[in-house]
Amino acid sequence: MASAFGHALASVALGTGFSKAVKSWKFWTLGMICSIFPDADVITFQFGIAYGSFWGHRGFSHSFLFAVILGVLVTFTFYQNLKFSWKWFGLAAFFTLSTASHSILDAMTSGGLGVAFFSPWDDTRYFFPWRPIQVSPIGVENFFSKWGQRVLLSELIWIGIPSVIYMGIVATLKWLKQKKSS
Repeated sequence: MASAFGHALASVALGTGFSKAVKSWKFWTLGMICSIFPDADVITFQFGIAYGSFWGHRGFSHSFLFAVILGVLVTFTFYQNLKFSWKWFGLAAFFTLSTASHSILDAMTSGGLGVAFFSPWDDTRYFFPWRPIQVSPIGVENFFSKWGQRVLLSELIWIGIPSVIYMGIVATLKWLKQKKSS
């Protein structure tokens, strides 16, 4: 898995494309939570659930269906005043993409058993052919080590730099649009 920092950064980058009208502390916080939430499945280790099982790490909670469910549930719960408006659907898409970005990044890591993108219909675990991100250790105590340092450096290169480039492109496009309209 990528670290919580890498997942949160991906959500922040995705969020920059949205209108100022929807961006608030709630928007950013929920986006980051959605991007990290699939790793709550590590708790299943405490119950003896095997890594490769449906409920195991990188199983159903890393699927695209789960991303849609969580994105819609978060939007429904925290944006009831916008229910089923265009803003509501845009927010649901953001929270879904933030959640799905977790699985995409995990499929680019150097370790683990892969990601069950298509669970519950297909529990096959997948990796992308290109896997440049150093897999993060499970557990906070293991993160503060040389391994954790390698993970952060890897994420700086493979998540941080592309995120900054994306945010720069979005900011430039917004600036050009504003300049054109004024």
